[in-house]
Amino acid sequence: MSRKRRRTPRSDWQFPLLTDWGLRPEQQRLLVIIATVVGVLASGAGLVAIAGSIGDYSPERQAGAVPESDIALPQVFRGWGSPKLFDPLADRAKDGRALTEKEVFAQSELAVTKKLKLKLVAKQLDTDCAAALWGENLIERVSEAGCTQVARGLYASSDGRYIGQYTLLNLKDGQSAAELVESLKTLYRGGWARPLTSSKGAFPAGGHSEAGGYALGHYVGLVWLGRIDGTEPGPKDDFVSLTLALRGAEKAVYRRVVSITGPSS
Repeated sequence: MSRKRRRTPRSDWQFPLLTDWGLRPEQQRLLVIIATVVGVLASGAGLVAIAGSIGDYSPERQAGAVPESDIALPQVFRGWGSPKLFDPLADRAKDGRALTEKEVFAQSELAVTKKLKLKLVAKQLDTDCAAALWGENLIERVSEAGCTQVARGLYASSDGRYIGQYTLLNLKDGQSAAELVESLKTLYRGGWARPLTSSKGAFPAGGHSEAGGYALGHYVGLVWLGRIDGTEPGPKDDFVSLTLALRGAEKAVYRRVVSITGPSS
């Protein structure tokens, strides 16, 4: 008499679809465990991403970096190192005279073209560099760079379309100036020069503006330009010529090179 074959009990780890794929119960169990672990990890990654997006902040928008008022700041920044011409000013010890407003802003008008001019509408010289700047990182970096003076001049164009500010920082040496300009390439949205104010024009908060940083020996020059209406520049807006005109304030630094090296330089 043939013995009746006992039926193998169904495993808890058998799933019709997986069985159809030819996977044994132990294989199905392993697959389910792996899928569960991957799911948990994916969920964790998702939670981390969500939490990160909620509490995330970049160097441009650090907590406490932006002042209470919605201050204007550039949307574009480019930085340049110090030309060899300014090597004689690499050390402030060789250029000990303090800057003066008259020296930096000797010209009340800067020519852009024959018809267009930038007119000086406000100026200020601070020995407390932090008073002319905002942003914790920037203020800290400038302090470490031995900043002793910040000169700011605000200019409005004669046609009423443009606003510009030139800021000159007096640092301890050329290396500090170069490092500050380099750092501003990524951190400028977390710290910048405070704009001067005038009834003749101002940088509109949230408006488009562009800036450049220039190491000039132990000085750093910051050029900041925008349209008074805050819109982005169009084909007829020659920001290159406006920038060159605004850099006319740098003549004071060129004069200091000549005072050290002589006219033949």
